[in-house]
Amino acid sequence: MKINKEIQESQKYTKLITLISIAVPVLVAVLFTVRIPNVASFDFLPPIYATINALTAVILIIAYIAIRNKKIKLHERLMKISIGLSLAFLAMYVAYHMTSDSTPYGGQGMIRNVYYFILISHIILSIGIIPMVLVTYVRAISKRFVHHKKIAVITFPIWLYIAVTGVIVYLMISPYY
Repeated sequence: MKINKEIQESQKYTKLITLISIAVPVLVAVLFTVRIPNVASFDFLPPIYATINALTAVILIIAYIAIRNKKIKLHERLMKISIGLSLAFLAMYVAYHMTSDSTPYGGQGMIRNVYYFILISHIILSIGIIPMVLVTYVRAISKRFVHHKKIAVITFPIWLYIAVTGVIVYLMISPYY
């Protein structure tokens, strides 16, 4: 009976996770084509959301250390903060791009290739991390810790890479704003 309930709960979340995982990237892509008329540029946001990415990276590392030290409540709080910071980043990122033109990267030579490699991997992984974070979170709140750990060991380094490369991309393009 308990297994049936877990399967039903899992299926309920699977539909929601699938919907969110598709809707968020599509919505972001659509909003990138929208420019809000007669609104001042939010060009002050990139250093703020780069800082949010850096803070997310630090909190993810502290959360990892917390769980390794069996500080479950601390880990849980830090992970919720990381999710909240990621949502704040996304809102600011979209707001910036709805009010400002994209800044072309001005670097030349090999550093240009490095920049675009980091940027493209960052973007692709940031789309893929959405369902991974959601599945990892749902398994934790459902107290399915064995399954949670199996995906968390994959989710953590990817999410950390995204947070760190977000800062690197900002630092590399900031001279061209």
